[in-house]
Amino acid sequence: MSLPSSHSSSIETPQTAIELTVNGRAYALRVEPRRTLLDALREDLHLTGAKPGCNMGQCGACTVLLGGEAVYSCLLLAVECQDQAITTIEGLARDDELDPVQQAFIEHDALQCGFCTPGQVLTLKALLQRNEHPTDEEIERAMSGNICRCGAYPKILAAARALAGRPL
Repeated sequence: MSLPSSHSSSIETPQTAIELTVNGRAYALRVEPRRTLLDALREDLHLTGAKPGCNMGQCGACTVLLGGEAVYSCLLLAVECQDQAITTIEGLARDDELDPVQQAFIEHDALQCGFCTPGQVLTLKALLQRNEHPTDEEIERAMSGNICRCGAYPKILAAARALAGRPL
């Protein structure tokens, strides 16, 4: 049995005003306090490079850079990310020129379906910003939080080695 429409009530969820700096640009948003950074990026800002995969911080498809560090945007609340620079895959290229990590992924065919690629690229970018010449072990450890269901791992490692200035 359903109630007549005159008895139905809509519950409004409180909204919080926030400002996010994404790819060098400030955005004023009103969001529910429980809204994840991933949802704010995809639904409010229409930046769809970060992908919803597991929504549990286990696959890495939602990886973005927060203050230069690779983070899972599905695990962060948007309200927690104010006053920090957020970089998505859409903001990595400059002046229509791909970032060297993006270029290396293309040159080494380090992608297949592309679903995990933005997270992989941003994770490697964060590693190389911390350590310009990582060892294979350091690369594998840093990349271990990003799952590629297509199995492009050897080519991703080749791209990372090339960027680290080491032989493939």
